Amino acid sequence: MDLTKLLAQKEFKGYFNSPSAYIILVAFLLIIGWFFASPLFINNSAELRSLFNIVPILYIFFIPAITMGLIAKEKNTGTIELLTTFPIKDSEIILGKFWASLSLILTGLLFTLIHLITIVILGKNIDFGAVFCGYMGLILLGAVYSSIGLFASSLTNNQIVAFIISFFIIFFLFILQYTLLLLPSYIVGLFQYLSIGYHFSNIARGVIDTRNIIYFLSLIILFLKLSIIALRNRKWK
Repeated sequence: MDLTKLLAQKEFKGYFNSPSAYIILVAFLLIIGWFFASPLFINNSAELRSLFNIVPILYIFFIPAITMGLIAKEKNTGTIELLTTFPIKDSEIILGKFWASLSLILTGLLFTLIHLITIVILGKNIDFGAVFCGYMGLILLGAVYSSIGLFASSLTNNQIVAFIISFFIIFFLFILQYTLLLLPSYIVGLFQYLSIGYHFSNIARGVIDTRNIIYFLSLIILFLKLSIIALRNRKWK
C-alpha cells in the first residue's frame, strides 16, 4: 500500500482516538446549524448562502485546532524520530498528514449536506450549480488552511504556538479583502489577488476561473513544500 495513503488513514483514525475530533466536529456543525436554522424559523427562509458565509470564518479557528498537533505533537513526544526510521520520505509524511486533516474537514462538510436535503424536502428552488461551486470553494479553502496549519505545526514542538502561527497566517489572508478600501489604488489589484476571500467569493458565486484555481493550488503547494523543508531541517539541528 502507498505509504502516504497508509499514514493518512492512520492519522485520520487517530483523530477519533480522543474526544477532540468529536468536540470540534460537533461544535462546527452546531454553529452552522444555528446560522441555517435561524432564518428558517424566523423568516421562513431556507438557503445555503449562510453556510457559505459562516464556514470560512469558522475555518479560521477550527482548522488551526485540528492541524496544530500534526507535527508539533510528534516532535514533542519524540515519535517523529521513530517515524523517520521507517523507509518513508519527508514528503510522504507531510502529504499523509495533509490528507488526514483534509479528510476530517471533508467529513464535517459532508454532514452539512443535511441542510441541502432539508431545502429539497421543503421544496425550495435550488441552483445546484451554485451549490456545487460553493462546496468546491469550501474544499479548496479548507485545503489551503490545512497546508498552512501543517506548515505551522512543522515549525515547532508546541501545539499552542503552532495554533497561533497558523491562526495569524490564515487571518491575514482572510482579512486582506476588508482592507482594500484603505489602500492606495496602485496596489489594490495586488492585494485583491492575494486576498483569499476574493478568490473564494468568485468560486462561491459560480465563477469557475482558472486564475482562482491556480491561486488555491499555488498556496497549497507552497505551504506543503515549506512544511517538507521545515521537517527536513530538523536533521541539521
